[in-house]
Amino acid sequence: MRVLSFSEKGCIRKNNEDSFLVSPAQGLYAVADGMGGHRAGEVASSTALQELEKRAPRFVEFEDQALESELTEAFVQANRVVYESSTTEPENAGMGTTLTVLLVRSKTVVIAHVGDSRAYLWRDEVLTSLTTDHSLVGELVRLGQISQEEAEKHPQRHVLMRAVGAEPEIELDCRSMSLQIGDVFLLCTDGFSNMISNQELAEAFLEAGSWEERFERLRKLTLERGAPDNFTALCCILE
Repeated sequence: MRVLSFSEKGCIRKNNEDSFLVSPAQGLYAVADGMGGHRAGEVASSTALQELEKRAPRFVEFEDQALESELTEAFVQANRVVYESSTTEPENAGMGTTLTVLLVRSKTVVIAHVGDSRAYLWRDEVLTSLTTDHSLVGELVRLGQISQEEAEKHPQRHVLMRAVGAEPEIELDCRSMSLQIGDVFLLCTDGFSNMISNQELAEAFLEAGSWEERFERLRKLTLERGAPDNFTALCCILE
């Protein structure tokens, strides 16, 4: 697995509240987008990834459904720690974070997810979204009340319905799938996906050049469009 990454504060924000994790030994990759005032978002995203990383050595002992269960427990623990910090430390009040995780094994991959950061699969020159945004607008799309195009410009598209640390209990999406040689997984925060549409992403992946060159073009395009939010992306290439 070859991994490319970038994480930037963007053109307007003063600090970067995104965090990401690359742990090849455990086949563990993750992005998190924190929220909260006075740097609390940074605390939330980094804390969630620290809790995930602490549990990572256990993942190598499990396969299949047991692996999904173990990853779910990692989310529960991360939620517990972030929530306790937000309710006991005044400077962290109201903080939370998205968390999107890719756990790679020899033949399978597990994707676990809370929030509106995303995971995509590029396979056989087709881009597939592997996650559903846990946001107010995402719910309106699922209910058929607005289109995906309307969602991309909706004034409340940043309102989350689920986040790590927002509530005492957490509900996450978790799924497993088989791997194929040539698969490319993209994990990204909404600062990236709000700037680059799915169609543009697919077109960029079809462009000539190396993956490094394609990824760099996407980074530059995000900045050229004003990058009003922090943006982070991991590109995991199965060779």
